[in-house]
Amino acid sequence: MDVDRIVPGIIGAVVGVLGWLLVGVYMQRRQFGRQAKNAGRALYFELLLNRMNVVLARDYGSFLPLGRSAFDRLLPELATSLPAASLLTVVGAYTGHAGYQQAATEHEAPAELRRRSLDAIEGAHRAALDALRPQLFSAREAAALARLGGPYSIGMPAPDAPPAGRTAART
Repeated sequence: MDVDRIVPGIIGAVVGVLGWLLVGVYMQRRQFGRQAKNAGRALYFELLLNRMNVVLARDYGSFLPLGRSAFDRLLPELATSLPAASLLTVVGAYTGHAGYQQAATEHEAPAELRRRSLDAIEGAHRAALDALRPQLFSAREAAALARLGGPYSIGMPAPDAPPAGRTAART
């Protein structure tokens, strides 16, 4: 056996295997990060819709069902990717769903009590949205959300907001 040929072959094989492992781990980590971000975004928009339903119930007395399918389905992924404080804030918003259901079915409760409980539930949803937004959206995406009516609305631009893709004229 020729040592001059075997040693470079062994070194090349070791370097190749280590490189392959490092690239694989890097790619897997990036994929996990993308999946966690996508899960968080789905949860964000579910919270946004729930918050809108709570506001509708508080202001107009129309109690629409609150969604929790994204929360139930994606909680394991979120638990590994969100900081504990953010996760606790999100869980607190979903815990308020029981109070929302009670407010919807308890017709004898005083209106002020119902309003205060719905205010607290809406505040929990706002806090969860505020906790998730900086972790899930880039500054550019957050600015686009703000142009579309602010961080707590969906779809239509605010009346004083410039159209998407344009900035307000300076006066």
